[in-house]
Amino acid sequence: MTTGQKMRLRILKSFGSFLRRFGFSGAERMGNFMGRLFWRLLPSRRELATKNIMTHLGKGREEAEQIAFESFIHNARSFLEIVLTKDFGLDSPSLRFDPPELFEELKNCQRPIVAATAHFGAWELLASLLGQIYEAPRPRMVVVRNYPDPAVQEFIASCREATGADMVGHRQAAMGVIRALHKNGIAAFLVDHNAMRREAIFIPFLGEEAAVNAGPALLAVRGKALVWPLVLAREGNDYVFRLQKPLDTAELTGTREENILETAKFYTRAIEKFIIDTPEQWFWMHERWKTKFKESKKFRDRDC
Repeated sequence: MTTGQKMRLRILKSFGSFLRRFGFSGAERMGNFMGRLFWRLLPSRRELATKNIMTHLGKGREEAEQIAFESFIHNARSFLEIVLTKDFGLDSPSLRFDPPELFEELKNCQRPIVAATAHFGAWELLASLLGQIYEAPRPRMVVVRNYPDPAVQEFIASCREATGADMVGHRQAAMGVIRALHKNGIAAFLVDHNAMRREAIFIPFLGEEAAVNAGPALLAVRGKALVWPLVLAREGNDYVFRLQKPLDTAELTGTREENILETAKFYTRAIEKFIIDTPEQWFWMHERWKTKFKESKKFRDRDC
């Protein structure tokens, strides 16, 4: 890193240590303040979130604005919680599992696992939990988008990796994920963001066709993995590790392309259900439906 980048990294680490002193109650208070501040300072994002909710949940403007406002607060809390990963674990008194029997099934699973999650609830704390479910040498990976600033990337990676999971940039993830799955590891992906056309399968998501990242589906099918939808939601001062029943890609019987599509549809619908159940905890302020289908794309949902 350059001298300037090293300075920024020291500042970020000092700021993170300062924030950590306030604990989870402090993150909640500061998140409430920052969420309200961003709501006022980012009118274009505020309007985008409101319109997304109106369009994709069928809400009136007043209700949509309230959900969007709460979403700003939840997402501000998520960004602040990254400094608390060392203080949050599977034995935390504020953590519950829903349903607990599915979590026990996940914990005892000896198969390769692709965890499908989203920018939902306390997603930064979820990354830290995924590093604790299994012990080394079993691989534990979270595939993320790297930040262009090396100082920011180093700071965030150090927080996310504090409890054992390895953070892997999505551009370099494929072979590492395959190796991890061959060792019955777990690889987690955020599957709710907009994808570039060359990486996408086009599938209905919240009532509108969306560009869904095909990469996690392709890797899951290649690795014959279980695809396990999960999120970390907030309920008051508690955190709830929510799971849905997994898809076993080893049991799919179609062509390779059909199996990839079926897997992508599975995790897209699963994330959709999490969002519909608790819409205020999703990241509504991004352009989820930005990439549009073109006829040159090799296939979409209705083609298979």
